[in-house]
Amino acid sequence: MSVKVNITSKGIQKVLKNYNERQAIAEYIWNGFDANANTIRLDYEANPLGLLTHLNIADNGYGINFDRLQQKFDPFFESEKAVQIVAPKHTSKMHGRNGVGRLTFFTFAHDAVWHTTYQSEQGFRDGEIRINTGGLNSYSSDFSPATSQAGATGTSVSFSNLKISQQDLETIVLPFLINEFCWFIELNKHKNYSIIVNGEALDFSSNIKSIEEFKLFYPDTAVTFKIKYVHWKENLHKELSKYYFLAAGEEIYKDYTTLNKKSDDYFHSVYIESDFFRDFDFKSFENERQVAIFGAAKSSPEYRFLIKALTEYLKSKRKPFLKEYANNLIQGYEQDGIFPVYSSEREKQLKKPALVDFIKALYELEPKLFGSLNTDQKKTIVRLIDLSMRANLHDEIFEMFNNVIELEAEEQQELLQLIKGLASTEK
Repeated sequence: MSVKVNITSKGIQKVLKNYNERQAIAEYIWNGFDANANTIRLDYEANPLGLLTHLNIADNGYGINFDRLQQKFDPFFESEKAVQIVAPKHTSKMHGRNGVGRLTFFTFAHDAVWHTTYQSEQGFRDGEIRINTGGLNSYSSDFSPATSQAGATGTSVSFSNLKISQQDLETIVLPFLINEFCWFIELNKHKNYSIIVNGEALDFSSNIKSIEEFKLFYPDTAVTFKIKYVHWKENLHKELSKYYFLAAGEEIYKDYTTLNKKSDDYFHSVYIESDFFRDFDFKSFENERQVAIFGAAKSSPEYRFLIKALTEYLKSKRKPFLKEYANNLIQGYEQDGIFPVYSSEREKQLKKPALVDFIKALYELEPKLFGSLNTDQKKTIVRLIDLSMRANLHDEIFEMFNNVIELEAEEQQELLQLIKGLASTEK
């Protein structure tokens, strides 16, 4: 059977123009996990010149049901809006959503063939779907009306006429997959989720900077929270830093941590396991005081205790990390000639240490101030601070930064003490 739908092949490529081969291959893996697979196998071969001759991604999920094939494939092509992927915000399930990842193979191959086994009321059934880059707006399919002897469901996608090399796959794609899936594999570690590459499990621990496990106990109601904290070396792409709330090993909800998006490259995940979350109302707001009809809510004392304790914990883990990055910032500023030129060595010895200490301390308070600045902007902010310090405008320095950055009461006090320290050292 051959089916053609509304949007053109070039139109699909235009909609998906921001995808590269790394993201595309990741989408095929997400499609497998979305199909309830716990094991994804990526196998490849290359010729003597290092060009890929074969690439296959297989999963042990529930397969593609041919009875609903048109509903699964046709809607993706009807409009540009339908092709776009929007990952869910508060759950890790159905990451690929509409399955549009099936179309992104044009970034690294010319042809794709799906071999799938699914379970129908009559038993296991086999089928095949074929698409090529010249006709992304159409597909052909065949399925066997007879029951299969496979005895297990799953989908295998074979890609041919490949555009990427073995070196690209091993040095660009595989490291990308580690950062893309490390948090998800950790979330489902008790279920033995894995990605197998040419027979060997992909090593996600290579992105772990540190990992700690501990418990938090709320004595008033005897509620225990089992915590696993992971500090990642590199960013988690669109996932960012989140809390994952679990009950009986299943994810109930996820949300950003209080230290997410602080522009300091502090990438972390916190996994929280407790029976307390079984009937928890995560849709309520923390400032709501009413009691949830079923189970607890964010206004509950247990939840407030948990978030407060974890916030303090994350701040404590972040501090030495920020000190390390503050030192790196200063080294970079030295190399790039950001600091002002002093009239004499004596003036440099008198003025520069206080300026350096203030910038480092300010970075530790709010790294966002120093993020995404070009060289001229870096020189401007550093020399503005230097001039203000020379003129003893300490109150003005405090007001300037207190108005520019959002600081909690405790952080405001830290900034005030920092300014007072500057005043005392300059007397």
